[in-house]
Amino acid sequence: MKHDANDAGSTAVLDRAGDKSGHGNPDAAKAEMMKIMEAMGTPGPAHKALDHFVGNWKAEVKCWMEPGAAPNVSHATAKAKWILNGHFLEEEFHGEMMGKPFTGRSLMGYDNFKQTFNTVWVSDMQTSMFTSEGKGDNGNKVITLEGMASCAATGRKDMPMKTVFRVLMPDKHVFEMFNDGVKTMEITYTRQ
Repeated sequence: MKHDANDAGSTAVLDRAGDKSGHGNPDAAKAEMMKIMEAMGTPGPAHKALDHFVGNWKAEVKCWMEPGAAPNVSHATAKAKWILNGHFLEEEFHGEMMGKPFTGRSLMGYDNFKQTFNTVWVSDMQTSMFTSEGKGDNGNKVITLEGMASCAATGRKDMPMKTVFRVLMPDKHVFEMFNDGVKTMEITYTRQ
């Protein structure tokens, strides 16, 4: 039987796990590790809290180009659904930016191990991905995420950004975006 370096590393980890548990039995340690991994990979209550976002939505988008100025207002639609056996929520967003139509997609999930919500956003108007991570409050009806983004228009890289999802009622929620602590976007979603 051929063993590679990864097999040896795995066996060493299992041996140590077996020693710690007092079993001294690599098979028992492996079974315990598999049980932990399965629990960490199973959607739970935090995932259930994201059920609110599933469905078809109409959206009013407000964007502020500078603080204190009147926002640009546009309208959009979104559709969100569970994918990968309920592990991630995928949203497809059709809106308008700078007078041009665009399509964006986001994935949102909850990392059971890190106990954080996570998102990734991509669109057909950019080649970068925006990722963020954070916590839920008020029974996960408010989810606050933070990440870093770059802006090609201004040349700035690694700008701190915060996004907040607020469930207002069963058929309405708000998404807010803040750059360097200043609110730059607010999207109000109403269920269709």
